[in-house]
Amino acid sequence: MARLYEYQGKQLLKEAKVPIPRGEVATTPQEVTKIAEKIGKPVAVKAQIWAGGRGKAGGIKFAQSPVEAEKAAKDLFGSEIKKLTVEKVLVEEKLNIDKEYYVGVIIDASMGVRSPVIMFSTEGGMDIETVPAEKIAQMTVDVLRGFRLYDALNLAVQLKVPTQFLPAIAQAIIGLYQTFKNYNCRTAEINPLVLTKEGKVVAGDCRMAIDDSSVYRHPELGIDVARESPTPPTELDKIAWWIEEGDLRGTCYIAQMVPEIKGLNYVGYHGLGGGGAILGVDALNRQGLKIADYADTSGNPTAAKVYRAAKVIMSQAGIEAYFLGGFIVANQEQWHHAHGVVKALREELPKRPGFPCVLLLCGNREKESLEILREGTKDLPGRIEIYGSEKVYETEFLAKRVKALIMEYRQERGIKEE
Repeated sequence: MARLYEYQGKQLLKEAKVPIPRGEVATTPQEVTKIAEKIGKPVAVKAQIWAGGRGKAGGIKFAQSPVEAEKAAKDLFGSEIKKLTVEKVLVEEKLNIDKEYYVGVIIDASMGVRSPVIMFSTEGGMDIETVPAEKIAQMTVDVLRGFRLYDALNLAVQLKVPTQFLPAIAQAIIGLYQTFKNYNCRTAEINPLVLTKEGKVVAGDCRMAIDDSSVYRHPELGIDVARESPTPPTELDKIAWWIEEGDLRGTCYIAQMVPEIKGLNYVGYHGLGGGGAILGVDALNRQGLKIADYADTSGNPTAAKVYRAAKVIMSQAGIEAYFLGGFIVANQEQWHHAHGVVKALREELPKRPGFPCVLLLCGNREKESLEILREGTKDLPGRIEIYGSEKVYETEFLAKRVKALIMEYRQERGIKEE
């Protein structure tokens, strides 16, 4: 899923006629000062990061004047909150809070539902999972019938919201659902939905994530990489998403695990099969090795897609091995993987003689696939070991082989581990 920053989500809510606080996003302390002057009252300066709980982590600061707002911004810009660097802040009017509510929409993908579910609670500002059931009203939406204003009113009435606030709260609930639907969200929430002491209902904070496959419909959102990620995308992440975006046949997921490889023991990891591939990561870690990336090509991708994935993995400066961890007897025809990997290795290994490669590939057309790997790599100047389904459960053995080949490679190049 592609996450949106708070300021982006609030603009979408504004389009849906959900009131939001007066405010603007800023990238410098000087911009913060100008925005605070324009607002003309106490403000909140809020770090824009993809993480919850930023308030407790010091990511929200209050200021009584533009001077204080600038000082707060200087403290936030460039700081790390939950391991995320603050590059933008949202400056908005400080709300005079009387009561906090919660409203959220998720997709329930379970067999018996497979529909959006709307939740409303009188306990905003808390994790919804910890709120007692009697303080939550929810409705499963029939996507053919839709969600209507009186449905939103019913949710609020169930929890005895005072009559004078029912219209505004119902409008906020239905506005969130319309945003969820119009922008193909997987999740959307307003938390808290604030009732001010002046009697106004305002979206105090919001979180939204867009479905990967529908990002192309919304270029106005400026999403570079349609991936669930706690950090902004790196250049490698953007290249990897370009592979997936241009060819939806099968999966090509690649995430850069470290922004820069410093030191030894990093492996370029090319997994297949999700959970099975994670077992390979664990085995490598037990051998003192670390993965520079996590990749998964499954779901019957084309050879061209596998080739591009392998090239991206091999492009990481500082890796000491390439590991194709096919820890699953897949029902996809594996010769596509074999052809793609062979092409990538034939282009890359001549540049780095002796480079370690451990290749595990299992599943349909396994015999033919392993023969393609053997024939395609037999004349290459690398340390190449190829295995099939007889080793699919032997994660420790394969991780040890990766480690042994790396040690040989280092010795050949005269590199000693510090």
